[in-house]
Parts: sequence; structure tokens; C-alpha cells
Amino acid sequence: MTKWHWQKKNFSKPWRIALALGAVFLMLGFFLPVAGWAQAQSSQSESFQGAVVCMPAGPWKPVEGECLLAGPAAYQTRLAAQGISLPLRPLPARLVDPALANVPYLYGRVSETNAPVYGSLKDAEKGARKRAVRRLEVGPRGLTYISYQDQAVVDGKRFYMVAPGNWMTANEVSRISPAYFRGLEFFATPSHDFGWILETVQPRSAPGGGQEDPSGWYLYRYEVVQIYSQQEVDGETWYLIGPDQWIPERVIGRVMVNPTPPEGVENGRWVEVNLYEQTLSVYEDGQLRFATLVSTGVEPFWTRPGLFQIYALLETETMRGVFETDRSDYYYLEDVPWTMYFDEARALHGAYWHNGFGYPRSHGCVNMALADAHWVFNWAQEGDWIYVWDPSGRTPVDPDAYSSGGA
Repeated sequence: MTKWHWQKKNFSKPWRIALALGAVFLMLGFFLPVAGWAQAQSSQSESFQGAVVCMPAGPWKPVEGECLLAGPAAYQTRLAAQGISLPLRPLPARLVDPALANVPYLYGRVSETNAPVYGSLKDAEKGARKRAVRRLEVGPRGLTYISYQDQAVVDGKRFYMVAPGNWMTANEVSRISPAYFRGLEFFATPSHDFGWILETVQPRSAPGGGQEDPSGWYLYRYEVVQIYSQQEVDGETWYLIGPDQWIPERVIGRVMVNPTPPEGVENGRWVEVNLYEQTLSVYEDGQLRFATLVSTGVEPFWTRPGLFQIYALLETETMRGVFETDRSDYYYLEDVPWTMYFDEARALHGAYWHNGFGYPRSHGCVNMALADAHWVFNWAQEGDWIYVWDPSGRTPVDPDAYSSGGA
């Protein structure tokens, strides 16, 4: 520090100015040739490459010759060709209000055939079967369900009031809880098809079942995904659900978005039931309003394809029926909620007795989760159109193949 101050004090002002200017010229003499050399090298490099790299900004299609399509821009362009733009946009939808699943009943499954219904709680306590006011049949498939509004516990034993003054014991009835699945209410029509995962699956980076490159993450039942593209590999259809994420068609219930009214629908209101995909969609004025998974008729109790109209709406309905001569398919279902009849005994309605949505399960009706059935019931009017179709063409269209239908 002392030496510097001594030198600074002994230099005259002109000398200090001369030294400063000399330093400036020395720096310019060094950096200008370097900059010129860098510019020459850059010009030679660009001339050799032919273009600068395109900046990613999509969705777009770069103009040939303006820039080099490589890196992020090339990746983005490849995604755009598959219908994917980044960032991914969520579906314009929300889950149906869970309060719509509320019903003024509790439900139970009858497990013992000829199960007695007693005329009083006292008779039920005594187990006086001879004094039963009625008995409930239970078929081999066990499709006998009751509703109850009250229960009692006496001496550690539980009893259910299945009708005013009528009781059953817990020996014959097992309490059940309806499935909590809910569909989607839309505030705009999505630009892509979408669907619900039906079984646990690992997406793959490319279509095809023989690869050993799963993503390392899983999709689980009832998760919702969008479908951007599809590809056939070895006779199997694969869906692109995200960047380099492919799943097989068989694990998804797909909604094929189509706001164009079916032929014959002139008021702009209809419900579409897709038998192959096991999905239901509600359209109004050219917009998708609602969509969900359903369960339609199993063979040979198919849900009949065609165009129908809702002819009755009932908040609750007790359904029973049998089609096989050995009564093996007998069913008895109390207080089926939010029933909309459209084709003889076939109806849209809530189903509290199973959680198999996305797969055929019924005797011809269209089963929905409770909240979903309530949403459609609130929307529907008598005369509204129900369009039932099977894009695979596997469901019979011959009227002689159908009975009056059932739950």
C-alpha cells in the first residue's frame, strides 16, 4: 500500500493520462483481432451448418430454410404432429358433485334364499320364521338386494327395518356401500377423446406389447387420461396419452367426442351410449355436457342399439326379473334410484350393487354410479333422445334377438 501511494504521488498528471491512453489502445489491439477471428469462425461455421437452430415455440410448423429443426424444436414439432401441444392442457371438466350420490336409503345384500321378512321387531328378535310376512328369493348369482331406513341392535344382534314395521336380521342381510365412482361434468367440449383407466397399467415409451421399457409409473382404475393419437401394432390398438406414453386400448373406456347429433335428433339434446367402450355422453346444443363409464347388457341380454326416447322418469323403482328357465339369473333390486326408461324395460339408472363400471354387467339396462345417474336424471326430460350404438358392430341388431330387457 505504501509503495503504491509513493508511485501515485510522484507521477505528473500528463504522464498519468498518457499511461491510461496507452492501456486503452493496448486492450483494443488485443480484443479487436480476437473478435474478428471469432466472427470469421462463426460465419464459416454457420455457412457450413446452413442454418441456426430453431427456437421452440409451439404449436407451429417451422418454415424450411429459416432455421435448423433440431433439439427442443424438433421434439415439439414431433409432438404437434401427434396432436400434443406443450404445456399439456387439462380437460375442461370437473368431477360430478359427490352430494348427488346421496339417497334416503341404506342397502343390503340378501345372502340366504327364502330369507324371512318379519312383521315386527319382536318377531325378528324371536326368529319366529312361521310368522314371516314374506320371504325373499335369492338366485344362484345372489342378485337380491334390499333397502332399509332404520336399524336396531338388541342383545348384541342387529336388525334392519326394510319397510315400515317390517324387519330382517343381520343373519340374512349384509350391509353394502355403493361405489364412489363419479363421471365428469364439462364446461366446454374437449379437443381430444379421453377415457378412464379400467385396470392397472404401465405406459410404454412406444406402442407394442413386447418392449421392455415401461415408464416406471402406473395408472390405476378410474384415472382419466386424454387420447392424442393411436397406432396399430401386431393387431392391437395403442393409444398415445402423453409425450412418449402409450397404453393398449383394452385398458381404457374411451369417450369418442362427437357433438354432431345422430340422424333423427332434431332438438339438440341427446344421450349417447357406446356399447363397445362402455361409456355414456350427454350432449346439448352441440356441446359435450357430461360423460361417464357405464355397464350395459351382457350376452345374451344385450342393450339394444338404436335411437329411442325417454318415456318415464322415476326417482326410485324396485326391479325384479328372470329370463332363464332354471331361474339362475333371477334378480330383485329394491329402490333403484333415478330410473329413466327408454326401450321397453331397459332404462338408464343408478346401480348400487356393483362397481363394475366400464364392463357389461346388466340384463339390458344402462347402469351408472349413483351420482352420475342423479346428474343425468336432473338434466333429462321425457322425450329426450337416447342413441345406443356399437362401433365394433358386434352387438346384434336383429329385433328377434331381444326380450323386453331388465336391470
